Amino acid sequence: MLWIIGALGALLVAGAAYRKQSLSLSGMLAAIAMGTIYFGAGNAFWFGILLIFFISSSLLSKLHHDNKAELELTYAKTGRRDAGQVFANGGLGMVFVLLNAIVPMELWEFLFIGVMATVTSDTWATEIGTLSKKPPRSVLTGKILTAGASGGVSSLGTLAAAAGGALIGAASWLLRMISGMPDQSFLLLTLAGLAGGLTGAFTDSILGATVQQMNRCTVCGREVESTHHCGNKVEYARGWKWMSNDAVNAISSIAGGAAALLLGVII
Repeated sequence: MLWIIGALGALLVAGAAYRKQSLSLSGMLAAIAMGTIYFGAGNAFWFGILLIFFISSSLLSKLHHDNKAELELTYAKTGRRDAGQVFANGGLGMVFVLLNAIVPMELWEFLFIGVMATVTSDTWATEIGTLSKKPPRSVLTGKILTAGASGGVSSLGTLAAAAGGALIGAASWLLRMISGMPDQSFLLLTLAGLAGGLTGAFTDSILGATVQQMNRCTVCGREVESTHHCGNKVEYARGWKWMSNDAVNAISSIAGGAAALLLGVII
């Protein structure tokens, strides 16, 4: 019964996102499969956190500002998420859902909160941070960068990342209550989300500034993540060639999960 409810709920949300062009067809199918597993193998705690990430990031992706279209041309992926992006953002969390179904442990819950806080913080930082009137600065050197540059951070983006992570942590407390799970400290869960989100988001920026593969436009000379820019193919510029945007997201999520778990263990 839970699997059916999960499938219907996922179909409803993913279908709406597809109609709003927040998901491609492959992204919609991946989201339906993922949502079914989250609810069927888990409960409202796991599924609810996934929904909070997905709905908030979809809404923020619709924010419009003058240079958004230009910035999206430099990214490896656009605001319309495909199956790869869906699994990159929620796949690791799905693993923890399944592991918890096999061997229930609080360990999986903290790792899950940290992972989902990371993807939420990273999305919020990107979507809101680009609204900043001040240019971003390198996370390593503090040097002023162009908007959207990999490895760049801003005060507004950092605040957005903190808010996204804290939201996941606070929501996990409420969703645990709704799901009838053992009581847990609201402050601890909120801090776990905050720590996981900021750790993951800054890990993403550090990797972007150092080892992520970046390309250079042969027309305008701009450093980009995408394979095409200015209507032409780009050339390799720097970084490890296997360190794609999805690889960066996965490593950052692991770092965020570890931070949330460490905080949970210490406190």
